[in-house]
Amino acid sequence: MSNKVIPYGRQEITQQDIDGVVEVLQSDFLTQGPKVPEFEKALMNQTGATHALAVNSATSALHIACLALGLGEGDWLWTSPITFVASANCGLYCRAKVDFVDIDPNTYNMCPVKLEQKLVEAKAKGTLPKVVVPVHLCGQPCDMKAIGKLAKEYGFKVIEDASHAIGGQYHGQPIGNCEYSDITVFSFHPVKIVTTAEGGAALTNQPELAERMALFRSHGVTRDPALMEGESHGGWYYQQVELGYNYRMTELQAALGVTQMQRLERFVSARHKLAKRYNELLKDLPVTVPYQLENTYSGLHLYVIRLQLDNIALSHREVFESLRENGIGVNLHYIPVHTQPYYQRMGFKQGDFPESERYYQEAISLPMFHGMSLEQQDSVVKVLSDILAR
Repeated sequence: MSNKVIPYGRQEITQQDIDGVVEVLQSDFLTQGPKVPEFEKALMNQTGATHALAVNSATSALHIACLALGLGEGDWLWTSPITFVASANCGLYCRAKVDFVDIDPNTYNMCPVKLEQKLVEAKAKGTLPKVVVPVHLCGQPCDMKAIGKLAKEYGFKVIEDASHAIGGQYHGQPIGNCEYSDITVFSFHPVKIVTTAEGGAALTNQPELAERMALFRSHGVTRDPALMEGESHGGWYYQQVELGYNYRMTELQAALGVTQMQRLERFVSARHKLAKRYNELLKDLPVTVPYQLENTYSGLHLYVIRLQLDNIALSHREVFESLRENGIGVNLHYIPVHTQPYYQRMGFKQGDFPESERYYQEAISLPMFHGMSLEQQDSVVKVLSDILAR
């Protein structure tokens, strides 16, 4: 095996990022200072959303989004099976019930046709969802116009899980503007497009949702007299008006986010150049390259191929493990959530979402990050070509 593994994703940290974090370390505030609002402003400027709340992870953002929308016991949350478990777990945190909508075989995102079919059945049974969480897998936007139309018709709320998608566009507008959703969630984990080390954000255009998410982010505590019961006791006074959590982002994380956001356009552009080159280099191999939904611009967090196993002598696992043995740090995004033991104990089983299960049997995430060199990309393609030629 090569000593130098090419990872599937990697952050870029520059001297500008380091200087921004050091400046905070030498300031008066390590938490709850001016940098978090500055980072939130950068997110609003990027997306056009009127409110942004930075938190310590996208999982926390999903949780406060569900809480703000009033998701609770007896309610249903629906999401895609092809996502990280957090997109579904946020419903369970609120004691709601969780179900899934199978994916479109081209985009790997929640299929609007299957969503509508499931909504018709759920309406007849009286089990319509309160919240639907479409996931922009790999940075590719879901068909939000179709999902937004169904939300109005069937009365559910929409949380866009855009953890992969900052810097992308849908119908010429930035992902995160919440045109077809109530709340959009971003992730800033190190392998994502922009990083704050760990971190996330929830964006909305609805002031009342922003106010509620701000409460849930910080213990349910407020110093705003308008939200309190009775008179203030003085300048020190606060009240807990909800059961909240400590989901705040630190000043250090926000400082890193501020400088990273200044390079967002360059990050995404570099990924598009790599993806275009991958498409060309892989066109004669027995793999399916990513499809791009019409009138969208992906954030391209991931570059996922699907193996055409009928034309390959090796199994999916053999190809995956051979790539890793040869220094190509591939990954698989994701194992269908409904096949996880925790969810199987709820009654989900193999065969429930066949398109998602087919995807899992064929998908491999190739290395893709904005600092990736053409030499590294050539190495990935050569190793993959050699393995598939066996």
